[in-house]
Amino acid sequence: MPARQPFTALCQLAARGRHAGRADLHLHTTHSDGTYTPAEVVDLARRSGLSAIAITDHDTLSGILAARAAAVGSPVEVIVGIEITSDYQGRELHLLAFFVALDNEPLNAALEAIRRHRVERLREMRQRLQQAGVSIPDADVVLPASPDAVGRRHLAEQLVQAGRAATIREAFARYLHDRSPFVVPKQRLPVAEAIRLVRVAGGVAAWAHPSYDCTQDSLLELREMGLGAVEVEFPDVRNSRSRQLRAWAAGLGLAVTAGSDCHGPGRRTLGCYSVSAEELEQLRQLV
Repeated sequence: MPARQPFTALCQLAARGRHAGRADLHLHTTHSDGTYTPAEVVDLARRSGLSAIAITDHDTLSGILAARAAAVGSPVEVIVGIEITSDYQGRELHLLAFFVALDNEPLNAALEAIRRHRVERLREMRQRLQQAGVSIPDADVVLPASPDAVGRRHLAEQLVQAGRAATIREAFARYLHDRSPFVVPKQRLPVAEAIRLVRVAGGVAAWAHPSYDCTQDSLLELREMGLGAVEVEFPDVRNSRSRQLRAWAAGLGLAVTAGSDCHGPGRRTLGCYSVSAEELEQLRQLV
């Protein structure tokens, strides 16, 4: 696995103050498939001049308290967030949730069930690989970092450690791409149920990085289910598409979100997409 770029060097690259008053509302940590710890995310946000961040790990809220502890005494607000694996019209939809109560029992029970399935899913994928002669000797399904929500990236790391691939990118290309026979489908919450759980937990639900077949009609349907916002700026979205999503949101009375979807060092630099203080306040008013 390539050496990780020093965190301090990355911080030095961040332009101090250029994100002042803004918030990155889509970030991952080591509690799911990110490579920054919650404390590192907070420190990089502070050095970048962000006023607020949302930790949105996949199907787990466990990184929030660590991030908030790291933010004590700093100007960075840590917003409770999560990215929920859901299903809409037979396809995977990632639902961002903000401001949910950490101790809400129905939401936590649903998330725990998804996380249990994640572990079972990786175990079955490892079995499929082993049956095809791609063994991963002496590797447990959960890596030493013990993330709360394991995924294909963790299996890719094991394949690299076992010498079955030179890089994580190669592991995905050879074994773990979407059409691979080794890949087991995820367990997904029906999006209506996911939105309901977010609302019951006192939060706001937003459609993360909507696909290009997202239409105004689909946003209207999800709004009727309780969707409160849509992500309009995120990696790889065209400016014309971002403007279109903003126009649809305005027409439907939805708030807007934006975020880097940062998972660690790489092209998704923390803070490269963000909302203004005014847009964050509009989102907060939906709680």
